[in-house]
Amino acid sequence: MHPTTTPASPALAPEAAPTAPELLGEALHDEVVRHFTAKPGAPDAGHVTYQVRECLRYLYLISRHPDRLGGLFLPVEQDIDEIWHYLILQTREYRELCEQRLPGGHFIHHRSIAYDAYQSAPGRERAAEEALRWIPLYTAAFGPFDEHALPHWTVVRFLHDELGLSLAEIAALEG
Repeated sequence: MHPTTTPASPALAPEAAPTAPELLGEALHDEVVRHFTAKPGAPDAGHVTYQVRECLRYLYLISRHPDRLGGLFLPVEQDIDEIWHYLILQTREYRELCEQRLPGGHFIHHRSIAYDAYQSAPGRERAAEEALRWIPLYTAAFGPFDEHALPHWTVVRFLHDELGLSLAEIAALEG
């Protein structure tokens, strides 16, 4: 059903990964967007739609690559984690998402840990390597990061904003 992952390369087309509404179903997708836009001071529905998209892309990658990504620190911002928490609370739908709609076919557990605690466990260098491991897998599945994904992936935003790498340069990084 899903093609085998190949190493990321700017010349390769992304996999045909399902969209967030396809993974969640239109009704649950719309419910999640409504829930997060109804909060005081919430961003608009367009921004929340991208947050939901990036949360589902994160879960898709975890499901597809448990051998390479399982147990790694969550490389996305808090807003994505909050959407994941909301999905987990929809227990029936979350189980169906994990076991029937995501490519790995297994339940994805959540474990909260502070970044400082995680960073001290494997060491800063290993934590950085693990954070960079996501980039070629993401670009192979979804194409290059775009301006709507950028705010939600911590290491990608750091590479772009702090180190001055363009989105094309980030997409060309290999793991």
